[in-house]
Amino acid sequence: MTQPPLTDSHCHLDFPDFDEDRPAVIARALDAGVHRMVTICTRLRNEPQVRAIAEAHDPVFYAAGTHPMSAAEEPLATVDQLVALADHPKFVGIGETGLDYHYTAESAAIQQTSLAVHIEAAQETGLPLIIHARAADDDMARLLSDAWKARKYTCVMHCFSSSPDLARAALDCGFYLSMSGIAAFPRSQDLRAIFASAPLDRILVETDSPYLAPPPHRGRRNEPAYSALTARIGAEAFGLDYDAFAAATETNFERLFAKAAHWAPEAA
Repeated sequence: MTQPPLTDSHCHLDFPDFDEDRPAVIARALDAGVHRMVTICTRLRNEPQVRAIAEAHDPVFYAAGTHPMSAAEEPLATVDQLVALADHPKFVGIGETGLDYHYTAESAAIQQTSLAVHIEAAQETGLPLIIHARAADDDMARLLSDAWKARKYTCVMHCFSSSPDLARAALDCGFYLSMSGIAAFPRSQDLRAIFASAPLDRILVETDSPYLAPPPHRGRRNEPAYSALTARIGAEAFGLDYDAFAAATETNFERLFAKAAHWAPEAA
């Protein structure tokens, strides 16, 4: 049976977990109906390697930024540096960036500075901002909302697993919530309820692979093909059949990541 098309909006194909079988991982995604993937560079010094993966595989696009957990140990990105990356036809997003006070609260100040740089780059380029948020809901909501009120931009809350309040703050700015394998975990009923209460036209799916594999693969390496498993849980949460939910997330992805939607191989 032909699978409906689906996009893994956030994965890390450059990580060493995929060094032995990257082409096979991409092929399995295509077999599962996952016809497009966005691989995320989390340290700008690795951007050339991430870009090369996108250039080598038609279904793969990429984004780049400085992950908040690395903000204190990496050179501070500049707006000009991020804007220049947007010249590449397969560069489709700014980040991931954000705040993580769970593991790296001691670097909160530099994380906030880095986030501001990435927000300005998203505002300059029109590309979506890709946000990582953990244990920083109040600051996250305030900084994102204040910047959006000053100058509009688009954004996805990647691997969303935060509070209903942060979800509402993001949705109030027109942002998107991305559903990862966490939403498929048996004890994630509250998280599924947050997604189900959001507008369907603001929902994306992702793997964050190689992390956070959904059942029945939990505890093993995640890969883009498994975003179809998370999408099935999403369909249940919204009371939809799989095809309808997959179609909705595709429409949402192409609205937010319009550059990816309009890319064609001959244009590369």
